[in-house]
Parts: sequence; C-alpha cells; structure tokens
Amino acid sequence: MLYAYTTRAGKIVRLQPGDELQSAIWIDLVQPGDAEIRQLREIGVDVPSLAEMEEIEISNRLYRENGLDYMTGVIPGERADGGREAMPVSFILSDQRLVTVRHHSPRPFLTFPERAERSTLGCSTPDRLFMGLIDEIIARLADILEGSGRVLDRSMASVFERGASSAASDRLQEALQEIGREAELLSRVRLGLLTIERILAFYISIIDERPEAKRLRPVIKGQLRDVQALEVHADFLSSRVSLGVDTTLGMINLQQNNTVRILSVVAALFLPPTLIASIYGMNFANMPELDKPWGYPMALGLMAATAAAVWFVLRWRKWL
Repeated sequence: MLYAYTTRAGKIVRLQPGDELQSAIWIDLVQPGDAEIRQLREIGVDVPSLAEMEEIEISNRLYRENGLDYMTGVIPGERADGGREAMPVSFILSDQRLVTVRHHSPRPFLTFPERAERSTLGCSTPDRLFMGLIDEIIARLADILEGSGRVLDRSMASVFERGASSAASDRLQEALQEIGREAELLSRVRLGLLTIERILAFYISIIDERPEAKRLRPVIKGQLRDVQALEVHADFLSSRVSLGVDTTLGMINLQQNNTVRILSVVAALFLPPTLIASIYGMNFANMPELDKPWGYPMALGLMAATAAAVWFVLRWRKWL
C-alpha cells in the first residue's frame, strides 16, 4: 500500500491515486508489493526488503547509497493481525522527498499527517518533515512509558491491597501477568529509543551537507537529549518491573506458606488423637480398658484433651 503526500499552504495533503509521485514530498509504503516497489524504482528509490530491514548490523541500517540516506529503526506498533510488535521502519531521505517503508502500523504514522504543520520545524522540506516525524515517534514512546508507569502503579497497589485469601491469589496472579506484559512493552520501547538515538547520531553526522544545517542541528540535539532522558526513564521503569515481580512472587510465597502452615497445624492437632486411636485399635488380648464401661469415653476425652493441649501450645508459641 502506498500513501503519497505533498505540501499545500504549509500543510501536507495526500495525493490522489494517479497523481505523479514526482510531486510527493513524503511517500509512505506499508507492506509494499511489487507494483509499489517498481513505482519507487522509477523515481530513483530502491526499496529495501523486510529481510534487509531486519539486519541488525549498523552498516545495514544506517548507510548512504546513490545519494539517498537510508536509516532504519525498530518502532513498536500494531501488526495487520491486530497483535503488537516492534518491527523495523526505514527512512529514506533525499533532497526531494522522504520515503518511509514499514510492515506494521506505528501510531505516529497515522497521527502525524494531520498535525505535521504544528511540529517544531513544520513540513516545508523533506528534512523538516523527517524531523517532525521523528519528534512524533519520540512523543509516542514517551506516552507509552507514561502509560506503563500508571499500569505499574495500579499493579503495585493491588499487590499490597488487603483482601480474602482466594481473592488475593487471583489478584496477585493478575498483577504478575500485568507486570509481565509491561516488561515486554518496555523492552520494545527501549529498543525503539536505542535505534532512534542511532538514527539521530547518523543524521547529525551528515547534517552539514543539508542546506538548513544551521537550523536543523539544534533540533536534532534537543531530540537526542529527549531520547536519552526517556532511556533513563525506561531504565527506571524496568527496575520497577523487577521490584514488582519480586514483590508479587514474595507475596505469593507468603500466601503459600500460610496455606502450608494451616495444613501443618491441622495435622499437628490430629496427630495425638490419631496416636491414641491407633493404640486402642491394636488387637492385643490384655488391654483392660477395652472391657471397662468408661474405656470408650476415656479414650475420646483423652483424644480431645491432647488436641486441645496442642492447640494451646501453638497459640502460646504464636504459630496461630
């Protein structure tokens, strides 16, 4: 799928099917097919395949070829099947246009066309458009981190909430699953921040060749500072995730210990009566109590007395 945009009155407007791609300032390719790849090749842009975009070597993600700058980052987004995953997105930048290639739907690519003119530099040139899109991606990653912080707050509050044992067990299990999901989300955001930082470092190294280098450089440095601050925040949230997992598992272990303690107490209460019943259940001929009318009540009373004695000892030792 291909979306092409041009600038009109300081805004970007989508081109209609059949319009010349030469007039586009931004071409957004989503899971490009052979027809879209041929269209881009006709205007001098070689579109990388998904396998090439997934290469982890820096030389395969950040390079210059035929006068075009290829920059690939890993950005979290939604797949076509509705699942969420961090997948590579390639930015192909030239003096005439920006081309983006992606195989999933990060939210910044859906929201940016409507507010591109309100970005720091506007959208009058491909470089400004690229900077605005990067700024939108950074803002989206910041929103995800903020949302993860709220989820962790809610999960930790539920871990320490008082309640019935059965309800508490379900609550702790849900909290552990929720914290695990946030850990996975944070790992995707952390990877996205790392690749965006590399893109900006590569871009600032070639910025002197751009006609607006003097205007663009301070913005890039500001975005690098934002990314580094978000990386610190992501590391802080990751430490909270570790604390949340340890705390939740500790609370689960405490509940399990309480259950085992109750079972142990019940077993201890019935151990002396069981011993007495076992003694009087032996088939020996010389057991005078068996012939006495008070033998049966005596055995029952002895079992009750020993059970009560064990209970009082456990209470005195504060094991109950």
